[in-house]
Amino acid sequence: MITPDKPHSPLSLIEIAAIVAVVVIWGVNNAAAKLATESLPPLLTGALRFAVAAACLIPFVRPPFPNWKSLLIIVGVGGPLHYGLIYLAFWLARDVSPVSVATQLWVPFTALFAFLLLREKISRAALIGMGIAFLGVAWMTLDPHAIADWKAILVGVAASAAWAITTVVARRTTSIPPLKMQGLLALTALPILAFASAFFERGQLEAMQQATPMVWACVIWAGLVSSVLATTMVFWLVQKREAGRVTPYLLATPVVSILIGWLFMGDVLTTQILTGAALTIAGVGVVALAERGLRAGAAKA
Repeated sequence: MITPDKPHSPLSLIEIAAIVAVVVIWGVNNAAAKLATESLPPLLTGALRFAVAAACLIPFVRPPFPNWKSLLIIVGVGGPLHYGLIYLAFWLARDVSPVSVATQLWVPFTALFAFLLLREKISRAALIGMGIAFLGVAWMTLDPHAIADWKAILVGVAASAAWAITTVVARRTTSIPPLKMQGLLALTALPILAFASAFFERGQLEAMQQATPMVWACVIWAGLVSSVLATTMVFWLVQKREAGRVTPYLLATPVVSILIGWLFMGDVLTTQILTGAALTIAGVGVVALAERGLRAGAAKA
């Protein structure tokens, strides 16, 4: 049992290293998703990712399974729906950056859905942050270059909404260890995405035969490094610190994706795209910090 550190004590060097590692892993994973879906159909890519994850996580999937009705929503919406939309978004996109930014809207969506569905309080600062975040995505999308990716951005926004619903339901569900939850997500997403790929997509076998080692490395990165290693580090961090102390730092993830897209994948970054991205990240940060303050106040009450 890990004893939580004092909530306001400085982060240790190992905690900072873990946060940086998670940000880099998730940022690279966005670029890996784009690279993989350039060679593999998107639903197949998701199925392959969860085949790797399931092989690693199945030992953690053991009874009991409390609140199974909520659990079905979590693994269904947070598994095949969310990740199916994510890979579809990157498959549709020309550039990594806009979709990576749009998917960060799960934070304001979570606050909004918690207010609408659970009647949780929402602060004025959070409302302002939501407005800034959504305005940032809209402004970014209206850029003459980014507008070509409007379908991908819209699908990315839908994916973020699906993850927000998952998060809201999970708030009222008995705590389940993250590796067990990831295992359940993988075991649910794998057959559903595989069936959807068989039904909606064509040329899967040829695509897998022609995939380069880099493409397979991207799939393994998603299934092993992102789903297993990064999740383990986040679990360790929130055991030591309250989640609100850690999650704001993880909002730097799209910055890593933007840099990779620009430096190595030919992303076009105009002033309008960068301004929209900055507004979105700033707005999401305001929501995250406002939610953290609200929860801290509720805990003291």
